[in-house]
Amino acid sequence: MRSRKHGGRFWRMWQEYQSSEGQSQETDVDPRNAWHRHFTNFLGTVPEEHWLFGGRRFRSWASGEWGPPGLFNPFIALVLSKGGGLLALYVLHLLAEKPRYGNDIMNEIEERTHRRWGSNPGAIYPMLSIMEQANLVEGEWEDSDKRTRRIYRLTIEGREELDRLKEVMRPKLNEAIEILQDLYKDLENEEK
Repeated sequence: MRSRKHGGRFWRMWQEYQSSEGQSQETDVDPRNAWHRHFTNFLGTVPEEHWLFGGRRFRSWASGEWGPPGLFNPFIALVLSKGGGLLALYVLHLLAEKPRYGNDIMNEIEERTHRRWGSNPGAIYPMLSIMEQANLVEGEWEDSDKRTRRIYRLTIEGREELDRLKEVMRPKLNEAIEILQDLYKDLENEEK
């Protein structure tokens, strides 16, 4: 077994920095700069050039573009991305609770993930448009003259589709959670 080289040190060091007096002595007011520097110091290279974190899926997180630094979870983003499938299911779920507009959906996702992930308009609005074309949701302008906000409601077909998607995806999501737990346990055992 390998010795625990870093363990939770990366996150511990980041938390210590955030709560330390060293932060107030920092010349950078923007916490993203401190996050970027912390990442660079720990990994020995700037995040943008790191073989893993420099990739498209991790770049914004590693460089601190999605703040507050360290809070955003890129692994959740992989699952909830537009192509990941879970985002569409969750949007239908939120609309089953009550009618919502796009920003409300994005804010609700951010709140329910405790600000660890938030969608963006480039994913939500095209998805709502696709759902509307498929008659899963219907949109109505809050003020038809000003066209300020479009409120989306789940249709009967949308509710049926939500139920079908849950049937298909729920067992696979549970399986994915189990697999990730097993992999995590394996990594933890290897480092002890």
